[in-house]
Amino acid sequence: MRTAQRTPMFLRHPELIRDASLVWLASGVVGVSFGAIAVTGGLPVWVPVVMSLVVYAGSAQFSAVGVLLAGGGPFAAAATGLLLNTRTVAFSLAVAESIGRGRLARLLGAHLVTDETVAFALAQTDPARRRAAFWISGVGLFAVWNAGVLLGALAGSALGDTGTYGLDAAFPAVLVALVLPALRTDSAVRRSALLGAALALAVTPAVPAGVPVLVALAGLAVYGRRRTA
Repeated sequence: MRTAQRTPMFLRHPELIRDASLVWLASGVVGVSFGAIAVTGGLPVWVPVVMSLVVYAGSAQFSAVGVLLAGGGPFAAAATGLLLNTRTVAFSLAVAESIGRGRLARLLGAHLVTDETVAFALAQTDPARRRAAFWISGVGLFAVWNAGVLLGALAGSALGDTGTYGLDAAFPAVLVALVLPALRTDSAVRRSALLGAALALAVTPAVPAGVPVLVALAGLAVYGRRRTA
């Protein structure tokens, strides 16, 4: 028992590393795209690199850089990123127990909360595996994302138009794969997801990019009411 406890978490759960590797791969690819887009748009290399280390929020980073490249100021870019990142408040509550109780664990864990890591953690049924999944996915995702951003920023215009590679489809495809088990086994989750998807599609033509994701969170109201009943 003591030997198992002393073994690093990454070595105790090779199957979680195997499963998370798909998410890491997608993260690295999109990170390269983000770094390249930022630099080819006219930003210095250090901007996307520092932003990825400090902010670490994929969709919010893309939106913030889009505002900057369109001529918006830093305050407008920051406001856009904060608006898109409000969804992580609900995510953090969902994985609070998986992060841990210590102050350091909560501080570091809060920085690692992303759509992919939360989905991967909640896909586990056992609390111990859920915690291991959160940290394995979170640390690995953070490392690979930042490495990808640095690579893309350094490569710059050599990559050409990153949109031609379809990189924007990588994250959605991974998220669908992660949430499918929950959709298959829980009818309340399916109803909430369908309502959220319908609301997001309805408002997409009228609101800025990223806002439909926030609107989709309204689907959780149906799930909450049914659980209470």
